[in-house]
Amino acid sequence: MRSSIQSCLIIATLLAMLSPTFAEEPKESDFYQITPIETPEGAVIEGGGIAFLPEGKVAVCTRRGQVWTLDNAFTYPKEPAKWTLFAEYLHEPLGLAWKDGWLYAVQRPEVTRMKDEDGDGRADIFETVNDDYGVNGNYHEYTFGSQFDKDGNIWAVLCLTGSFTADSLYRGWVLRINEDGTMLPTASGVRSPGGIGFNAEGDTFYTDNQGAWNGSSSLKWVKPGSFQGNPNGNIWYEYADGAIGERPKNPPLTEGGSRTVKERENIPEYIPPAVILPHQKVGNSPTGIVADTSAGKFGPFAGQTFVGEQTQSKIHRVFLEKVNGLYQGAMFPFLEGFQSGNIAVNMTDEGVLFTSGSNRGWGARGGKNHNFERVNWTGKVPFEIHEMRAKSDGFELTFTKRVDKASAVDASFKMTAYTYIYQKAYGSPEVDQVTPKVSVQSVSEDGKTIHLTVTPLTKGHVHELHSEGLRSAEGKLSLLHSAAYYTLNEIPE
Repeated sequence: MRSSIQSCLIIATLLAMLSPTFAEEPKESDFYQITPIETPEGAVIEGGGIAFLPEGKVAVCTRRGQVWTLDNAFTYPKEPAKWTLFAEYLHEPLGLAWKDGWLYAVQRPEVTRMKDEDGDGRADIFETVNDDYGVNGNYHEYTFGSQFDKDGNIWAVLCLTGSFTADSLYRGWVLRINEDGTMLPTASGVRSPGGIGFNAEGDTFYTDNQGAWNGSSSLKWVKPGSFQGNPNGNIWYEYADGAIGERPKNPPLTEGGSRTVKERENIPEYIPPAVILPHQKVGNSPTGIVADTSAGKFGPFAGQTFVGEQTQSKIHRVFLEKVNGLYQGAMFPFLEGFQSGNIAVNMTDEGVLFTSGSNRGWGARGGKNHNFERVNWTGKVPFEIHEMRAKSDGFELTFTKRVDKASAVDASFKMTAYTYIYQKAYGSPEVDQVTPKVSVQSVSEDGKTIHLTVTPLTKGHVHELHSEGLRSAEGKLSLLHSAAYYTLNEIPE
């Protein structure tokens, strides 16, 4: 019996040695470290916006109407976090930006700017920048704000009243508000945003949540003059004085709904979601948006976009490209394990990311009522799909490290494709499912690019790719995240 056991152990050891994975599989924290920062005793830092101030200070506005500044945010815990209450009694600010000595907050009813005139760390001057949009007592009338764009504008995106009406002026719209106080209506068709920001090229995007006319949550491109898909706020076109053109046609109310591809033909102003974030699979409530402009100081994803996730306490990574004049691209899992539901997300040019949020409402996987956390790159490069680009016959994948060419075979890849019903009803199941055939057409000589042929490609569908069989050339490691979700609005010629 003892001899039999010993023989089994020897065989098991040999099999382990012959296994294609020689090293321990890495985890997210090997590459990106989350540091929760201690918050002031008794304070509830449910952050809705984060801004970077001079002298290394960080500011955060909270859902409960306070604005705090923080010293030692970059060096904590080596140095203690020093919090100062800068302002309070604001109306649920969900956007914060710094410019020329002023701190701008986007509140439910207005954009306000504040200044500490006497240098004691608290705001002394409060000025209304613009209040040319409406608000009432409805719980759902949130207003989210961006940083400043290159033209001196803050972009504000306004939730509907409840989920189905626009009872206050410009609810369901995107507005541009200049530092000089002027306001420009910019786009309609919004439902329930969770944040607004820019990609590395400076174009504006917002996140919209699943609901009426939104089959799933998504990242949407705010093309000026566009209609984003939900018609409930279109009643306010007559007040826009032609700033963004004529009121678009309403989408059909027919039973069973329609599809985005079809309605793009019927409604010329309609811009489909750039990147759909499949509901529950990747998250339930996308939020803040920030581009990595650190030129590699945050790791190998320079130029890509990061999106917060409230319910599942995550941050997503998004690769965007323009095809035939429309944005589209792929969402990749990036980092999870935050203590609460991320809402505000911002990153310095030195590649340090901060996030803050709340578990209010739907709750959050992180479990805590609020969080303020920092993310630093460790300097190690994960084995990941770096980019996923659409081609006329499939997709081109690039990687952060060389792939093991022996594993770059058809069997290593699986794909499903599906879309959502475009309808007045709340959300949608995945519909019109397709199972494409995926074949490896070529692997580049340097081992960092794979061209996949996909038959068929389906315009308007999410193409969900799983690459579990792929391995790295060094260490024969699997991908840190093997899933990718590409929204194919246009097929390249």
